[in-house]
Amino acid sequence: MNNAPINAPSTLPELFESNPQAGVEPDIDYDALLTEDHKPVERIYIEKLYRLLTSPLLTSWPGPGRAFVVLANVGWFYQRKTPAVAPDILFSLDVAYPEDLHVKQGHSYYQWNVGKQLDVLIEAVSDRNGGEDDYKMELYARLGVPYYAIFDPDHCLSAETLRTFELAGGAYRPVDPGPWPTIGLGLRLWRGPFEGVEEEWLRWCDARGEVIPTAEERAAQADQRAAQADQRAAQAEERNRLLEAELRQLRGEPPA
Repeated sequence: MNNAPINAPSTLPELFESNPQAGVEPDIDYDALLTEDHKPVERIYIEKLYRLLTSPLLTSWPGPGRAFVVLANVGWFYQRKTPAVAPDILFSLDVAYPEDLHVKQGHSYYQWNVGKQLDVLIEAVSDRNGGEDDYKMELYARLGVPYYAIFDPDHCLSAETLRTFELAGGAYRPVDPGPWPTIGLGLRLWRGPFEGVEEEWLRWCDARGEVIPTAEERAAQADQRAAQADQRAAQAEERNRLLEAELRQLRGEPPA
């Protein structure tokens, strides 16, 4: 979420071209495209939130066995000759990251190269000037993004912390935050510690509705399972020792 007010046009740009096939390289001067805005970093909470909404998918989500891309604050060029928008979080199934992230073609999500629109967009609200529930909502609906979420931790725009929407008939309608069967993901509000900060966070959940853990949480869960297994083994060993002692006593044998 950029804190500076956006200059929303009175009408949305015309979509003069449908998505070309993936892999078709249009005649575009990539060096002329602005893919970084050089603005200051977000406040610490939002910066951490970006990480919490990207890293767990990359490290802990097995997904449906399909490739996916999840990015934070990266430009989405949805059509040629139109400036990019930069959603806070974008998610797209059945696509791969560019092979070379250092060339201009690897800087952003170029829809004409990828060949499909996004599947989920998330905007985190920092003030009242970002257009999350008017201009951006209308634009994202017009561009055909199936799911859109507005996370408003400070209640700048609504009394609701999380609002989620599904595209229906060319417009967004409110829906539960998932999990959404078509992508096997949903969203959840979750209170707990992340990187040493105890807060209410927005997190992804899997197809069963369970929060997708961070790598650290997954390691802690593995350690806990190992400790529980060791405890069960020790308890079983103690039971066997007591049973053996009881049998020796019944047989009149001396203790071992």
